[in-house]
Amino acid sequence: MLLVVTDRPDPLADVARETCPGTLVLSTGTYLDSQRFRVHLGKHFGADPAHVEAQVIGDHGTSQVFLWSSARIGGVPVAALLARRGERIDELRQALERDVRYANITIIEGHDASQYGIGIVSARIAEMVLNDERAVIPIGSYQKKFGVTLSLPSIVGRRGVAEVLEPEMSDEEREGLRKSAEALNKALHRVRSKPREKATLG
Repeated sequence: MLLVVTDRPDPLADVARETCPGTLVLSTGTYLDSQRFRVHLGKHFGADPAHVEAQVIGDHGTSQVFLWSSARIGGVPVAALLARRGERIDELRQALERDVRYANITIIEGHDASQYGIGIVSARIAEMVLNDERAVIPIGSYQKKFGVTLSLPSIVGRRGVAEVLEPEMSDEEREGLRKSAEALNKALHRVRSKPREKATLG
């Protein structure tokens, strides 16, 4: 089994799969982004992130999709909690998504590197596989429906992704996932074409 960590992990996972036929290939995908989403939501509501249910799907990049429609804290929808507080979801959404998407830059500015988060995530995925935990996380695997590797909630164990659990999504989220897959297809095309471009130039 191969776990692709290097950015961009999703198209590189597709390249690895083509290069090593028969190998199980996973991408760290949006697992780290989902963890950050939960941390930021927990911070906003003053709740332990361990009790926040929130996921980011699609690609590990700027076209990733935040599943606000199913985000919950202690089983209560985030939208309902915001309404009780008299807060608008659009304002929180804009600020929080920006913080999660560009967290890498903020972390590098503070620590000169950003290896800690992805290191923890990689180690955690290795544990899930080695211990056959069958944990449910958003992780990158090849999705035939979209023709590329992208992240969806999946049961992860010794055999890699045992089952993909496609979540309920709003129309906006579903369209966002389609666009995310489209962006990944374009990125994969660029990765595949680079060797040919070099050969032509040489």
